[in-house]
Amino acid sequence: MVLSVGALLADPTLELTLLVRGAGDIGEDEVLWLHNTELPDPAPYIRETELVLTNGLWHTSVTADAFVGSLVRARASGLVFGLTKETPQVPPDLVTACENARITLLKLSIEVPFTAITQAAAKIQSEARTDVLEGMIRRGNALAASLTRGAGATGVLEILSKDYDLPLLVVDRAGSCLAAMGEAAKGIGSDQLQIAGQALAQHPPPLEVTLSGVGSAVVYLVEGAVGSVDAGLLCLKPLHELERNEQAALEQAARFLSLEVAKKQALHAIESRFSGEVLEMILSGAARAAEVPDRLRAFGIDPSGPLAVLTIAVGAADTPPEGSTEEVEQFFRSRGTPVIVAAGSHDIVTIFPWTNTGALPDLAESLAEVLALRLALDRTVVGIGELARNAAGLRDSLVRSREACHVLRRRSRGPRTATFAEVGTHRMLLGLHDRTILRRFADDVLGPLRTADARNGSELERTLRAFLRNDGHWSATATDLYVHVNTLRNRISRITELTGRDVNKVEDAVDLFLALEADGMG
Repeated sequence: MVLSVGALLADPTLELTLLVRGAGDIGEDEVLWLHNTELPDPAPYIRETELVLTNGLWHTSVTADAFVGSLVRARASGLVFGLTKETPQVPPDLVTACENARITLLKLSIEVPFTAITQAAAKIQSEARTDVLEGMIRRGNALAASLTRGAGATGVLEILSKDYDLPLLVVDRAGSCLAAMGEAAKGIGSDQLQIAGQALAQHPPPLEVTLSGVGSAVVYLVEGAVGSVDAGLLCLKPLHELERNEQAALEQAARFLSLEVAKKQALHAIESRFSGEVLEMILSGAARAAEVPDRLRAFGIDPSGPLAVLTIAVGAADTPPEGSTEEVEQFFRSRGTPVIVAAGSHDIVTIFPWTNTGALPDLAESLAEVLALRLALDRTVVGIGELARNAAGLRDSLVRSREACHVLRRRSRGPRTATFAEVGTHRMLLGLHDRTILRRFADDVLGPLRTADARNGSELERTLRAFLRNDGHWSATATDLYVHVNTLRNRISRITELTGRDVNKVEDAVDLFLALEADGMG
């Protein structure tokens, strides 16, 4: 029970009589506290929603209309007129003024002092605080038990729904719905979720967000393990419509959701490390091939069946943007497909069971489209590896998928998905060779340059890369390197001397270019 006019009226020991019912709900509208005054104009001293107590001594100085007008300006919750021997009845003009202003008026019996009302109000507030505290303890125990059982965000909302009928939504920064409670929340669409996700990504995030078709929604921030805002608990109501105990319960739930998010982040970090180790095992060839099947089984993937590999490059940045691996995981999870998702320094690799070779390009195209839409990025490409008969064939599929993705990423236009055979570049030829051989070739050609750079602090390898990147244009390369053209010529001569290959000869220039490309693939 909150402190309200109705709660005080319900106490028979106070001998209160309702003379005028105001515009508000006397049973539901909370009273902040009591304010005893005889000032002709108490407005500057009355806090909003306080209940004013008076014996009417001001009546000799101002009219009832003026006094009541002061209460209205202060937004008082009502007026209690205490009868005295001098004033055994409530002045009629005060009753009329309260009726005109639609402010609650109560009559207090002459036998009851104002201190009795104060004591009753303190008792009501104390009991209310005790109820809130007991409720938070009970709810906290229930929330802890729910998370321990693995009920997740949905379990948190179910606990809240037992105490409060509120439309609730848990949304992450990528705009994905993690849990929903109530018909209004379950009807939220993808556009509204994106607005919520974008709000959470702001610095600092807003405390309320406006959703189309819903209006204002309160946002309670859900922090992850490192203190960053990773999700939000949204109540699809404006803040002013929530009672204090509802706000306290939502804040409590958000803190428990933070524990759930931190746990998921820790598990995701472990899974990411294991995923990265799987790629290392596959690329190591025969050295660690025996370990791969067990790792696949740990992810729910049958190593003896057909396996597909897709490599994704998202956006123009060197590293995959935040939330991209989660979106890839969600793409496969929504299809009920077990998957290994490993984020590399430049791409994201997926390995999953697949039997329909013909449908793999369609799946890759759908994945590229979903990622481009969800992450609002212009260029998302997917390299498709040939279907591996089992775990033993994953290495070639992985290498070729990555190479196809690399080529697609370097192209600013054209198809966003392709197989290794479709990209048709020198990288396809390089990809057909063993990585050990490519590594040796690159080291043989570039080794003398790196030795000279390490010994003399020169930049011969960087110069060669810039020269070939600029298609052999001297002035453009000199500008890129911030050196004089004569300095560039001296460096190129030194490169020729050390490698035995002249950049002015096509055959030698091809050797140098392929060495650099093979170095990047190794």
